[in-house]
Amino acid sequence: MIGRGSATCARPVPPAHAGVSPIEPFYPCSNSDFSSKQTCKRKQEMTGQEVMTLGGFDIDAPRWDQSTFMGRLRHFFNITDCRTALLSDATLDEAKALVLSCRAGMLPPGTTEEQLHYAKKLYDSAFHPDTGERMNLIGRMSFQVPGGMAITGFMLQFYRTVPAVVFWQWVNQSFNALVNYTNRNAASPITPKQIGVAYVTATSTALATAVGLNLYTKRAPPLVARWVPFAAVAAANCVNIPMMRQQEILGGIAVTDENGNKLGHSRRAAAKGITQVVISRVTMAAPGMIILPIIMQRLEKYRFMQRITFLHGPLQVMMVGVFLVFMVPAACSLFPQRCSMAVSNLEPELRESIRSQHGDSIRYVYFNKGL
Repeated sequence: MIGRGSATCARPVPPAHAGVSPIEPFYPCSNSDFSSKQTCKRKQEMTGQEVMTLGGFDIDAPRWDQSTFMGRLRHFFNITDCRTALLSDATLDEAKALVLSCRAGMLPPGTTEEQLHYAKKLYDSAFHPDTGERMNLIGRMSFQVPGGMAITGFMLQFYRTVPAVVFWQWVNQSFNALVNYTNRNAASPITPKQIGVAYVTATSTALATAVGLNLYTKRAPPLVARWVPFAAVAAANCVNIPMMRQQEILGGIAVTDENGNKLGHSRRAAAKGITQVVISRVTMAAPGMIILPIIMQRLEKYRFMQRITFLHGPLQVMMVGVFLVFMVPAACSLFPQRCSMAVSNLEPELRESIRSQHGDSIRYVYFNKGL
């Protein structure tokens, strides 16, 4: 158990990701927080006496039990913190350097456990778990609250006319496509053509659902019409995510043993992971897009609300934000990110391959399901 003072690492250096060059150890500032406003810089040289290599701290070990929903919820509240989206690339790179230094078993003197946890928080929020590369800002889970609240709020506000429905559904699907691509399992590459087909198919599905239901609900109660955007979003998610990750469905997703040793590729594992992601994304949107229309339907009956119609849009954006602050981490926590599947449920050829090489010693395989 490590105290609240200096923390040290002793881990073997993991294999380098393709395209990711080693980064020199980062010497943290005296402040336990990273900030783009801080002016502290890395030391250019370090001697053997300046490096700590004692054991006792595993920076890749989850802070909370990932086998339980509450443990995953605390984890995702941590890495979906939208404040991290405001940090500069330089600050994120410094955090990555500290994480890599810890993995290499080298830490500058005076490094605290608090600094290591904060560096790992920034690393997990901004860098892809498969490649180690920095993700684009809009595609990060930490951007889901500010990005999602703006788009969803305006979808719920402008649902009455076909042009408005078409425009906001297109904006939403463009946003979703970028998020899905950014958080894909990077071990299964996808071509630009496949990305284009996935984007067009999902957008067409959303528009067809929204426009069709919009015309149908003109004769339905007003509240039903307010739920059309959610129906379109749910339908599009069922198409967008599988299409964006079609390579995993066709060629299988990389599966490993519990120690990370690759065992092969499984299409069934890919189908399980993608299904869980679809469920999570629909769950993420559901409370705000189902409950908020009911609230607005009631509020709009009051005279004071009828006098401030120009504020209805911003009001819905803010209320969607309140929902998403809780629903983004909650939806991400429904299933473990490191998904597992029993060997007995794999494809026969992969199952036989594993048993011929390892006997019955391996009962489960593991894979990154994406987010």
